[in-house]
Amino acid sequence: MTATQSRISVELVPRSEESIRTEMAAVAEHLPWADTVNVPDLVKFDLRSWEATALARECARRADGTAYRAIPHLRAADVDPEAPLRMARSLADQGAEEVLVVSGDDADYFTHHTYPVDAVDVIRRIRAELPHLTVYAGLDPYRQGIAQEMRYLERKLSAGAAGVFTQPFFDVGLMGAWARILPQDLPVWWGATTVTSNGAIGYWRRRNLVAFPTDFEPTLQWQRTFARRAIDFAHERGHHVYFMPVRTSVTDYLAGVV
Repeated sequence: MTATQSRISVELVPRSEESIRTEMAAVAEHLPWADTVNVPDLVKFDLRSWEATALARECARRADGTAYRAIPHLRAADVDPEAPLRMARSLADQGAEEVLVVSGDDADYFTHHTYPVDAVDVIRRIRAELPHLTVYAGLDPYRQGIAQEMRYLERKLSAGAAGVFTQPFFDVGLMGAWARILPQDLPVWWGATTVTSNGAIGYWRRRNLVAFPTDFEPTLQWQRTFARRAIDFAHERGHHVYFMPVRTSVTDYLAGVV
């Protein structure tokens, strides 16, 4: 990879068809440097990630007239091992080229049925049944030790994953440490998000085990400055970056960052 191949994605929450249309309009108008959108699959919403990416590609075009590239997240725990892949037809119809497989272990098991499969299983299955797709795996720098996370990643790569999406980072130094550990030719999507309250800091510490850097501030100004640093970091390595706006609009977070 070279720096000129670096990509920037904006994560869209699939609350509804209207919300996707509204956010895509904002991306198209205010973020001309973004070429990709990625969409998580959240069980609390009716709109599935692959349905949202199809809509996103239909309802907006980049300034040069080309379609946005779109990457739906697929929850491994939702994939019935005895049934056909429910998203296969939609992915084919929209001309999808990439997907991200995540574990999907945040579901409400009392109201949402899941299956005893993990990300490795689903990566292997998608590579076998939908071989035209590039499959990304998740990388979480916080949930366990580096050695354990790398062993898990190695299993995903052996199953057919071609790159990784990281959990959001808040420290370029920690990103650099991981960059030195990951395979040098591995496509990496470095993540960044907005944490703009003390309550949100507490959530990320409790739920995601994040250790924030000493200079961290829960302000939009800090998040925007870090977004610029994350873009520079990714470009220097020929990697990619994705941004996950939380409790702030796409434009307030990212307009004018590049």
